[in-house]
Amino acid sequence: MAKTINRVRESGSGGWLDDRFHVSNRGSTVSTEVRAGITTFLAMAYIIFVNPSILSNAIDFEGAFPQLLTVTCIAAAVGTLIMGLWANLPFALAPGMGLNAYFTFTVVLGSGYEWETALGAVFVSGLLFLAISVTGLRTWILDAIPLYLKHATTAGIGAFLAIIGFQGAGLIGDSPATLVTRGDWTSPTLWLAAGGLLLTAALMALRLKGSLVIGIVGITVLAILTGAEVYPGAEGLVSFPGFNDGIVGFTWPGDLIGQLDIAGAIGTGIISVVFTFLFVDFFDTAGTLIGLSDKSGMLTEDGKMTAPRAAFTADGAATAVGAVLGTSSTTTYIESAAGVEDGAKTGLASVVTALLFIAAIFLSPLASVIPEVATAPVLILIGAMMMTGAAKVDWNDYRMSVPAFLTIVGMPFTYSITDGISLGIIAHTAIMATTGKHREVHPVMYVLSVLLVWRFFVVG
Repeated sequence: MAKTINRVRESGSGGWLDDRFHVSNRGSTVSTEVRAGITTFLAMAYIIFVNPSILSNAIDFEGAFPQLLTVTCIAAAVGTLIMGLWANLPFALAPGMGLNAYFTFTVVLGSGYEWETALGAVFVSGLLFLAISVTGLRTWILDAIPLYLKHATTAGIGAFLAIIGFQGAGLIGDSPATLVTRGDWTSPTLWLAAGGLLLTAALMALRLKGSLVIGIVGITVLAILTGAEVYPGAEGLVSFPGFNDGIVGFTWPGDLIGQLDIAGAIGTGIISVVFTFLFVDFFDTAGTLIGLSDKSGMLTEDGKMTAPRAAFTADGAATAVGAVLGTSSTTTYIESAAGVEDGAKTGLASVVTALLFIAAIFLSPLASVIPEVATAPVLILIGAMMMTGAAKVDWNDYRMSVPAFLTIVGMPFTYSITDGISLGIIAHTAIMATTGKHREVHPVMYVLSVLLVWRFFVVG
């Protein structure tokens, strides 16, 4: 009897979902994947409202915000479904923060391009991303990056998540004298976040399944019951405003879909814009995928990822589809680390996250219930977990320790995964080349370093 049970377990016959996503083979369960997918969605739900609020500054026709909210959810769902169903990876996608700001404040409002032309530039960059993803170029780039820098990227993303969490929790604020300083530690935001941090950390220490979800939901409920002013309002933070317009609604994005201007995007004057979209999206994706793969145990001993072609193709396809729908570049989200920490190992978690984004199109008021203060503690704790990447760096070898350090601190200090990994690549190439180790540097690293320097000092 025992032998029969073992054979059933080994065959992975835990149902269709188990077989389709190889859940048992990766040491997970269907219930764990579902829970982790919910965790990832809760950690990312803010983008449903933040992305439209940023893009509506550039795409400013009447009724733009609800249409942008719809396309944000659709773009996130499409990209995440591709990642889950094809790549079978527990990573979620959505319109990227930073890229949406570049689209709005630099390309449209700063340079004066029409938003339709900017969407065309996003679409072209997505096609180029796809070309890189399905050809050997993507493999050359990933294989060229040394293993220790990949581990440093994991730690750097952890530090980046932590500073985002610190900001959302009110632990830090900006300062004209010191750039960053202590936040208002008497505010209800901080006390709620501190309580959530301690509660979630304790649950994690006790190995309680669903600790991250419990922490997020617990702080959300407490914020509502206490009337804490942690929700964005017209004139600052307010207490939970309730569901004045109900919880069900839908706006068809008819004024956005298919409005991109591809012809205008391939004009000579906007080539640098296309390059910037492509460059930032690729290295943001590369850094995020490397870090998440390392954290989830899907990075091999020689630094190779699981299903890299499918993962990158999902990102490029989502960007192109998102541009057709009417939103800026779609990219893999570091908040996926919340689901990974909660046990996600397969694409089933991504499918769950995607389905929740689809539901959010019709139930967006429910998603607005989750305040930033509820997800901030989770990001801090995940940041702590991802610092294990730093332990895999040889800190006694300065050829490794200096580029690794620049990668790790560069991400939070520049507020950019791309800039952090760029600093590491340039430093690695320069130090190795000037200390007699130039032949140990992959030729692609020299090309990347030149392109990165050019981006910093020419493109800007």
